[in-house]
Amino acid sequence: MTSARADCKGTHRPPRPRDAASLILLRQEGSLQRVLVGRRPPRARFLPGRYVFPGGALEPGDSRARPASELAADIAHMMAVGGRPSRARSLAMAAVRETFEETGLLLANAGDVGPESSAGWSAMRAHGVAPALERLRYVGRAITPVRSSIRFHARFFVADARYITGEIGGDSELEDIHWCPVNELEYLPTIDVQSFMLTHAIAALNGTNVESAGKPLFTQRAGQRYIRYYKPPL
Repeated sequence: MTSARADCKGTHRPPRPRDAASLILLRQEGSLQRVLVGRRPPRARFLPGRYVFPGGALEPGDSRARPASELAADIAHMMAVGGRPSRARSLAMAAVRETFEETGLLLANAGDVGPESSAGWSAMRAHGVAPALERLRYVGRAITPVRSSIRFHARFFVADARYITGEIGGDSELEDIHWCPVNELEYLPTIDVQSFMLTHAIAALNGTNVESAGKPLFTQRAGQRYIRYYKPPL
């Protein structure tokens, strides 16, 4: 049977983007600033061989696990979550969990994530820690173009690497994980949203946001880059 969402030429509506989150970790070494990146494996279904910031799709347990500290109260109004702090917190929890699973690095304080049983949350519970969401700053969001068969609505956060613990390792979802000088990211095989969000992340962490119009949405329309800025309601 032909889908009700297919047109007369047989084309179908693009897949709905899945909610996702990514964490940009910045480390200062004297005058040199570095960012944590890793390469997607060559056989990965999404962005094979590209360097990315750690992150991934929202999972059910991200809304049930408990943080050690809460996200800043004003962030939810800039994240396209209907102003719901609980949804904003779930995405922030996903960013911390995915970073821990993919890189072995943990942004956490002493705490109890609760009985959530997935691998990442179980490991945090065993260490007696939970995500330190107060260390996060919100950067912006990006939606995968409609031409992609795998799509995400990703929210980007940034944190100072001074507050992380652990050693680089992870679950093999990323390869060649390393601290890249920020001015060298452009020389790695990546996609333009990474450099765009990195610029905004540095500004957000330094408290010198250049986007006075608000926080960015990065996507494409008609094959062209489309950027729009959002401000929280007054």
